[in-house]
Amino acid sequence: MAATTIARQCTLCEAHCGILVSVDGDQVTRIEGNPDDVLSKGYICPKATAMGGLHHDPDRLRTPVRRVGDRFEPIGWEEALREIGVALRRVRARHGNHAVGMYLGNPAAHSSSVLFGGMLRTVLMTKNFFSASSIDQFPQEYVAWRMFGANVLMPVADIDRTHRMMILGANPAVSNGSVTTMPGAKGRIKDIRERGGKVVVVDPRRTETARLADEHVAIAPGGDPYLLLAMLHVLVTEELCDEGRIAEQCNGWGELRALVADFGPDQAAPHAGVDAETIRRLAREHAAAPSAVIYGRIGVCQTVTGTLTHWLINTLNAVTGNLDSPGGQMFATAALDATAMGKYLPVTAGDYTDGTGTFKSFRDELPVGALADQILGDGDTKIRAMVTYAGNPVLSTPQRGRLSAALDSLEFYVAVDMYITETTRHANIILPPVSPLEREDLDILMPMFSVRNNLRFSNRVFEPPADGLEDWEIMARLVAEVLPLPLRRLTARGVIAVLDRMSPLRLSALGIAVGPYGVLRRGPSGVTVRKLRKTTGGIDLGPLRPRLRSVIGTKDRKVRLAPKDFLTAARDLIEDARRGMATTDPADGFDLRLIGRRHLRSNNSWLHNLPSMVKGRPRCTALMHPDDATDRGLTDGDPVTVSSKNGSIVVPVEVSDEIRRGTVAIPHGWGHDEPGVGWKVAAAQPGANVNLLHDPTLVDTFSGNAAVNSTWVTVSAAASATV
Repeated sequence: MAATTIARQCTLCEAHCGILVSVDGDQVTRIEGNPDDVLSKGYICPKATAMGGLHHDPDRLRTPVRRVGDRFEPIGWEEALREIGVALRRVRARHGNHAVGMYLGNPAAHSSSVLFGGMLRTVLMTKNFFSASSIDQFPQEYVAWRMFGANVLMPVADIDRTHRMMILGANPAVSNGSVTTMPGAKGRIKDIRERGGKVVVVDPRRTETARLADEHVAIAPGGDPYLLLAMLHVLVTEELCDEGRIAEQCNGWGELRALVADFGPDQAAPHAGVDAETIRRLAREHAAAPSAVIYGRIGVCQTVTGTLTHWLINTLNAVTGNLDSPGGQMFATAALDATAMGKYLPVTAGDYTDGTGTFKSFRDELPVGALADQILGDGDTKIRAMVTYAGNPVLSTPQRGRLSAALDSLEFYVAVDMYITETTRHANIILPPVSPLEREDLDILMPMFSVRNNLRFSNRVFEPPADGLEDWEIMARLVAEVLPLPLRRLTARGVIAVLDRMSPLRLSALGIAVGPYGVLRRGPSGVTVRKLRKTTGGIDLGPLRPRLRSVIGTKDRKVRLAPKDFLTAARDLIEDARRGMATTDPADGFDLRLIGRRHLRSNNSWLHNLPSMVKGRPRCTALMHPDDATDRGLTDGDPVTVSSKNGSIVVPVEVSDEIRRGTVAIPHGWGHDEPGVGWKVAAAQPGANVNLLHDPTLVDTFSGNAAVNSTWVTVSAAASATV
């Protein structure tokens, strides 16, 4: 293969930045930003440069492997799939469909292969389906469903046209956006300020985004709903709301006004950790701006009030006239327009529970906090076999350290993954897909939440090996293995042949053809995959445009400002605050609130096996305010024990005034010292699994999303100097 450069996207995070991959023979020699990319316009972060390292990583699996004792041995594809089919069918025949569980990890959503992950989920016909959504975005989906009538109607912050942006629980300068895809977020934030706008970051930590902003409000962990309720009180009592837009778009305005009539900044301030005058000013400035948007993300999702907080975020935007309006919250119009189809897809909550009755389902999925108990427990829905597609739930979910033992107890476990991780080390068989650079792909999911309408294509950099399979091909073969078809031996080949013709690219091309920009609507001028392939950076489909009326799924086609159960929960929150029982009040024996944090070179646990991504000082540290460190006799770099009622870990302390006093921040995705893991670089890194500190039964009240933010902990000098 001669030296050449190929345009595609980095698929390691939601930004999907456009990249140019230079290769010489079979080696990646350089990766740089693609200036022709219609969304990222040449921007990339350090993660994109790791795509070559990921492809060449000697620890990446190239063939299926089967566990033999405490080690793995190579196995052929046909033998592996045959063994998997026999095992899964046997478990289903003996114990029923619900005896097979499935977990879908975040990486699966970063390619169109997620379509086939959904197909496997469907044919398994199991109640025991779990995904990373219940660790990071369920509250946003739940609120979208209740307010707009469809869980996919999660509005996007129109950052490129706003005059004021208030950010809660998000750090887009590092993440480049999530459920608001904004590659090059730093530049977009600077653009707001340069056009005379203002950016406010509300976060217990002075994040990388806060350093770029006009103002940083160091809120108390868990204080967000109190702040937002008080801001709404100011808007209502000072008559700063857009009554015309509210009447046009919404119902429930009277009930909402009554909710906040007697709960203002003075009452909220002690629980929000923000002074009353600042709350008043934030509300007034939001109402006064020509356009404004409040954007919240994972930091406020991962709390017991995640749903209430996102409801209040959407509500504040709506009542100030900033919903479905340029510069406010809007809905993208993707070429494959699943947003428009959302109102036709049935969504339910609470149709069934886990075996203990603790966790309720949402959109036919159980919260991941139930996973370990569903395997270790008894009853009709006990999991006896498991399929995982990407993800690393042993590290990324709260399970009190029980998930490893649970996975070991299974009758059979198959993992689709590129590595032997802390999770997949328990599998009987691991099926590795080819590397991202060995597949072509069409980005269909992220454009649904992008800050500008677009369609982009990822070209294949390397031809896959002759015996390699893409993610979707593996999923298709697993579908064929578990389909409950009569005379299966006679039909399996036919099923595989049909599925092989239904590639994600073909399915996407069909969806684009019937979509808002497709040839069936726009004739010869419409967008096609053939036209897309000829571009060097995708097709720009224009700025976000108002479309609420056409996509909303409520019966009266109006936004529900005041769902009754939301109002009840908010009244209880207000009443508890008045009685001194707020969610921000300390727990017995614990005096610090634990929050998470991101790093630009890290993405959960995915990139910890690449030397370029983990070099430098250790990043799994407990970030602590200098006064808190002094009170405990700690200095920067000291090993400390961080303890909660659920467990303890040992990490170095990092002393900094960038974090609010009374708060400690530790990133997740670390703790690669489990025996048998196959990524050697990651295993050599210091760090601990912060999810050992979180209570899996502590969840968002409505959606069941894991509440791994604002956990009460103590921090003390570690007995041992080894971290």
